[in-house]
Amino acid sequence: MLFLPQEEGQGLVEYALILVLIAVVVIAILLVLGPVVGNVFSNIVYVMQNPRGAGGVW
Repeated sequence: MLFLPQEEGQGLVEYALILVLIAVVVIAILLVLGPVVGNVFSNIVYVMQNPRGAGGVW
């Protein structure tokens, strides 16, 4: 009888590692872009509250 290694859990571990890698990349992107997105929303709120003072077209 030939010895066949059991690799049933290998695929599951590989998927888990890929998910962890994706999660780390997403967290890094959010940490880098978080302040930028916050500034965009702050500017939108400011323009909506002060349409003439901000040079808006309202």
